[in-house]
Amino acid sequence: MQVPRHRDLVGSTKLATGHTIYWWAEILFVGAFYGLYSTIRNSTNATPSTAFDNAKRLMSWQTSLLINHEQQLQAWALNVEPLIIFCNYFYGSLHFIATIGAAVFLFRRYPDDFPRFRTTLAVGTALALIGFAFFPLMPPRLLDCFADDGIIENCFVDGNDPTTDEYGFVDTLARDPAIWSFSSGAMAKVSNQFAAMPSVHCAWALWCACVFFPRVRHRWQRVLAVGYPVVTVGVIVLTANHYFLDAVGGFFVLGVGYVIAHRFTRAGRTVVA
Repeated sequence: MQVPRHRDLVGSTKLATGHTIYWWAEILFVGAFYGLYSTIRNSTNATPSTAFDNAKRLMSWQTSLLINHEQQLQAWALNVEPLIIFCNYFYGSLHFIATIGAAVFLFRRYPDDFPRFRTTLAVGTALALIGFAFFPLMPPRLLDCFADDGIIENCFVDGNDPTTDEYGFVDTLARDPAIWSFSSGAMAKVSNQFAAMPSVHCAWALWCACVFFPRVRHRWQRVLAVGYPVVTVGVIVLTANHYFLDAVGGFFVLGVGYVIAHRFTRAGRTVVA
């Protein structure tokens, strides 16, 4: 008697190892994972004083490393309004668009590589929660609000003068044209304002570069792939949402995510080192 063959469900993609992945299952996984990630991220409690102290500590480290120049760079960029507007829209949207685009590209063109890179991104993003929980960090845009009166609620920048404030940062997302800002009512209430270390923006940008660089054909495409995380570092600094070491932290958690994914992911890998 012949045993009936197993039938794959609709939307399946067969990998070289015999594993099967489904585009709709990946979408469900991403939705569930990001929902859980956002819930944990935004429910992490930290006092503003702790986040403020950690920010001063981190800036001291950066001074020792000769990289504590975020304020000077933003002060220069504030004189170039088109640059600030570009940074606002870049920060507010491109990390989602580019990451989704890279995932779709990988799934359709290089499905055997997809499971390992998906796991890399998931693990790296999950590891960021450890930083948010154990090292709450006040971003540059909130430093003067807290230093003035110890209150960050309803912290808008319209009345701030970066030339007289102690730290001199401006929340560009609130002051200049942008898709959204952390100072808006709903966002200010649900978002964890101190989830700055590591920078997930930078982790995701480096992930996109690792996806595209070895797989695109043209030089200009590779330049864009390499330039994307570099520009992202500039954007998070010029919008006063992160420090340089936040970017380093983002790259680090992605690297750890890759090591873990490389060790444990078997789907699609015909040769496992």
